[in-house]
Amino acid sequence: MEFFQFEADFVDSLRCIPMQVRFKLDTCGIKLKLSHWNHFSSTERQALVEQPCTTATEIQAYREFLQQLVQKQSGVAADELPVESHPDWMDATNIPPSIQEKVKEIGTNITSQQWVGLTPLQRFALIKLSRSSHENKNFLPAIQEFNLI
Repeated sequence: MEFFQFEADFVDSLRCIPMQVRFKLDTCGIKLKLSHWNHFSSTERQALVEQPCTTATEIQAYREFLQQLVQKQSGVAADELPVESHPDWMDATNIPPSIQEKVKEIGTNITSQQWVGLTPLQRFALIKLSRSSHENKNFLPAIQEFNLI
């Protein structure tokens, strides 16, 4: 289980969805609302953190487990999202424009060599934190934590 330092204010209680779970949600194609997450028990949240979601079998099992939790909690299935066959966070050769723009806003840059050195989860986090629809307060702490500046 990998939690980032910039998530430290909520990972002990898991009151927010940590990046590693958000990564799994995008991997299995489920849109999980924070309201769903907040209705899960601490045991259920921990299970979503710990359950693997890498192989095709694991991804399907994660998806089914998550849908069962949402169905039990809300009475309806969670919304499904398209699963990208080649998501940006798996591409170590191209830095997405949203990242380039965000680092430029704070007066720095990320080199191709730095981007290659990040894990897919770290790249995922930066992509999510750089989107205009996301609260971006953790972008700077994330690039500091990843030793990019």
